[in-house]
Amino acid sequence: MGDDDRPGFLDREKKSFAELDRMRREGGGRGDTPRSPASRQRAKRATEETLQQADALFSGDAEKERFDAVLDARGTPGLADACRAYLAAAGPPTATRLIGCFLDADDADVVLSGIEAASAARAASSLEVTPGLRTRLRILSEGLDDDLAEAAEALLEEL
Repeated sequence: MGDDDRPGFLDREKKSFAELDRMRREGGGRGDTPRSPASRQRAKRATEETLQQADALFSGDAEKERFDAVLDARGTPGLADACRAYLAAAGPPTATRLIGCFLDADDADVVLSGIEAASAARAASSLEVTPGLRTRLRILSEGLDDDLAEAAEALLEEL
């Protein structure tokens, strides 16, 4: 059946594309523009607060750069240096992805700080236990460095 057979199809008023565009530009017909001066002031204040909150979210550019530097160094000889720089500037990692980078470093102190960070994140219930994380911990638990092996085994038992 065609559209003409529906009841009320011919009865409703259709707007032209020009009218629809004008309504979109002017915001007419939506009812989302405040009419009274007090409503406009409240809307303006709410907009400013929202923008301030958004600015606060993105003000951590330095932290994001450090995070990205560690992720970019993964698989390179500079990973341990990037992890040490992150530790010095931001402290132990809290994100699971970043903890994984620390566990991949070739420096025992960096790896140990990654294991400690994973243990702290697990205690705070913020550690996402992935198969890759478990595998890396198993590999570390079978390694030659006794301190790392013991720490990795202890964390595996907690998981």
